[in-house]
Amino acid sequence: MTSSPTNTAATDPRATVREKYGAIAEGRDPGCCAGSCCSDTPDVLDRIGYTPEQAAAIPAGANLGLGCGNPLAWADLRAGETVLDLGSGAGIDCFLAAREVGSTGRVIGVDMTPAMIERARANAATSAGAAGAAAGAAGAAAGAAAVEFRLGEIEHLPVADASVDVVISNCVINLSPDKPQAFREALRALRPAGRMLVSDLVLTHALDDRTRADLEQHVGCVAGAAVREDYLGMMRDAGFADVEIVEESGYDVGADRLAADSPGRIAFAAVRSVKVRARKP
Repeated sequence: MTSSPTNTAATDPRATVREKYGAIAEGRDPGCCAGSCCSDTPDVLDRIGYTPEQAAAIPAGANLGLGCGNPLAWADLRAGETVLDLGSGAGIDCFLAAREVGSTGRVIGVDMTPAMIERARANAATSAGAAGAAAGAAGAAAGAAAVEFRLGEIEHLPVADASVDVVISNCVINLSPDKPQAFREALRALRPAGRMLVSDLVLTHALDDRTRADLEQHVGCVAGAAVREDYLGMMRDAGFADVEIVEESGYDVGADRLAADSPGRIAFAAVRSVKVRARKP
C-alpha cells in the first residue's frame, strides 16, 4: 500500500519526495507512481532506452524502476572522466557509468533520501564483492570505477566547484521545487567545457490545476514537470550553452491506470520524455 504523506510532507515538496522514495528504498512502497508508472521489469527498461547488455549489468537491488529514460545513451562517457549523478537513487545509472569511465574514472551519486543512500551503498558493496569473487582482486581492480554515494539535495550539491566532467540525471529534476537552482548547482560542479545530459519528463503545454492533480494522483512521476520550453530556458538562464533536446518521445508508462475519459488520461498526451544535452562554456 502506498504510504500517506505526513502533514510536514504535505507542505514541503522535498519532504513529500523524500518520504515517498524512502518508502520505496525500504520496500514499503511498490513504486514511484502509485506502483505502476515506473517498473523494474526488463520490458520497461527496454521501453525507456536501456540495452539488454546494460539491463544484464545492473546489480541486483539497484533497479527500482524510477527512471524515464537512459541518460547514458547520449552522455558519451570516456575513460577517466568523473561523473556526477543527480538524484542517484539505488545507483542504477552510477553503476552503468562506472563501467564506461573505467578504473581511472570516478562516479559520484547524490540523493537526498537517507534510505536510498543506504541502499545504494549496500548495492555498491555487494557489486564489488561479486566482481572480486568472479574475477579475483586484480581483475576487479582493473574494471569499473569506484562509485561513491553522498547524501545531499540537488539544489545544494555536496561537491566542489569545477570538480566533475559530466553531470547526468534521470527523472529527478522534474521533482525539484527549485529547478533553476538545481541547474545552477550542476553548472557550478562542472569543469569548463564539461557537459550535462538529463533524461526527464516535461509537458508540451501547461495544465490547469484540476487536470494536473488528476494526472499526478495516479502518475506521480510527472509531479512538478515543467513546460518543455520553460525547462530549456531554465538551463540557458543558469549559464549552460548549446542546450538541445537530442531525443524526445511520448511517455505512456502508467497511462493504463487512468480511466479513458479522465482529465489525467487525456492530459497524458502532453507528457514527453526528453533527453537534453548542454555544456558549460
